[in-house]
Amino acid sequence: MTLDYKKLQNGSDIRGIALEGVSKESVNLGQEETERIMRGFLVWLEKKTKKNRKDIRISVGHDSRLTAEFFRKIIGETLSNSGVEVLEAGLASTPAMFMSTVFEEFDCDGAIMVTASHLPFNRNGFKFFSKAGGLDKGDIKEIIAFAEKEEAGSLWEPIALAKSVKAVPLMDVYCRFLREKIKREVGAADFEKPLKDLKIVVDAGNGAGGFFAEKILAPLGADVGGSQFLEPDGNFPNHQPNPENKEAMAAISQAVIANKADLGLIFDTDVDRSSAVDKNGREIARNSIVAMASALIALEHPNTTVVTDSITSDGLTEYLEKCLGLKHLRFKRGYKNVINKAIELNESGVDCQLAIETSGHAAYKENFFLDDGAYLATKIVIKAAQLRAKGVGIDVLISSLKAAKEAVEVRFPIEAADFGTYGEKVLEDLLLWAKLPEQIEKGISIVEPNFEGVRLNFNLDSGVKGWCLLRKSLHDPIMPLNVEVEEGSVEEIMSLIKTFLANYEGIKVE
Repeated sequence: MTLDYKKLQNGSDIRGIALEGVSKESVNLGQEETERIMRGFLVWLEKKTKKNRKDIRISVGHDSRLTAEFFRKIIGETLSNSGVEVLEAGLASTPAMFMSTVFEEFDCDGAIMVTASHLPFNRNGFKFFSKAGGLDKGDIKEIIAFAEKEEAGSLWEPIALAKSVKAVPLMDVYCRFLREKIKREVGAADFEKPLKDLKIVVDAGNGAGGFFAEKILAPLGADVGGSQFLEPDGNFPNHQPNPENKEAMAAISQAVIANKADLGLIFDTDVDRSSAVDKNGREIARNSIVAMASALIALEHPNTTVVTDSITSDGLTEYLEKCLGLKHLRFKRGYKNVINKAIELNESGVDCQLAIETSGHAAYKENFFLDDGAYLATKIVIKAAQLRAKGVGIDVLISSLKAAKEAVEVRFPIEAADFGTYGEKVLEDLLLWAKLPEQIEKGISIVEPNFEGVRLNFNLDSGVKGWCLLRKSLHDPIMPLNVEVEEGSVEEIMSLIKTFLANYEGIKVE
């Protein structure tokens, strides 16, 4: 039997179709695939820790997906029958699963989170951690390579004495950790109720994030009335659990206004991402959540470098460097790319305290470079409480951030069979096109350094000032184009790029 699980790899995660119910989508992540992948992780972890599996402890948690119980049971049985000590955390957040390797109460060698982030109800998958953090693409490749081998299946030899599976209160410990941070850093006269003057609305999108309202904010005195979609429901009946989703952000904005709240917080399904809304219902997302996360450390770490993904705006760079006195390194899409770059900078002697994607993945050096939506939300709440004592709102922190006049993202399908190579050729040709004298005369220039795709600046005679970034998707046959303007309309830039792309039969331009 020849197995091919490579299609289940999504960067540094495993993701697949776990339920029937969507046309033309057949289940490709079931019991056998899960058993084999878990054995692959165990082999990887044995090599990483240099431990025998009977001495290894692994925690397992899940979000609100419909297939969570199905996978929880398979994972627990597979690992415990292999001699591993398994700690089951139940409904949890992805960052809390990593913290099970940090907290002394658990001291796990590895952790597994059953989640497919914000993807549709029929999907599920796994995120893996060691004490060093989340696994990288190469690690997942190793796990899959073993999972595909014969010895990962029926020939796998179980340990004679299987270990038990033990339920543990990981989320209680994690919530206490965040509550103590808030109490300690707000420094309110009422130490136990430092948030008693704040009204905060939380939108969990029916994912795993309801704990933030119920177990962190409310016990510290915050009024969380008006919080919505806190109940775990893998059907996601209200809106997509995704801070990048327009309907989701509109929902939390409306809730803040309707409840006259001081602040709104929104999480994705497994709570490794978050964004916010100020008291006026204005979104603090994408470029503004990067600005907010940076402002929270600017005084403590002057001149530090902030690493972001590739689609951040020129206005954000100006805010970080001129208003906050920080340095901005615009890198690549992919939260692991951003985090790994930040770690690399620190190892080379360059101070970098924050790695953050516009998607809401924010990882602070002070927090193990763990992309933790609840940790970012905690830091925002702390600052909100401190500012409330001075009579101002959280919005003052980013009042100097210049918003784009207009911003769009268009995704062009690549219809060529070898979409990766085809996309590279298009990008190479775009660089040559931008260097032509007639393009330079129009006011088009190439942005350098640039680490992903082709980024161009536009200062056109028509008065249009802005930029665009054309890149290849990390995993799909797509070429996303981001365009922002501070003056004029995006349409003129869009027209120029579409005219260029019209020369390529393998690119679908509408």
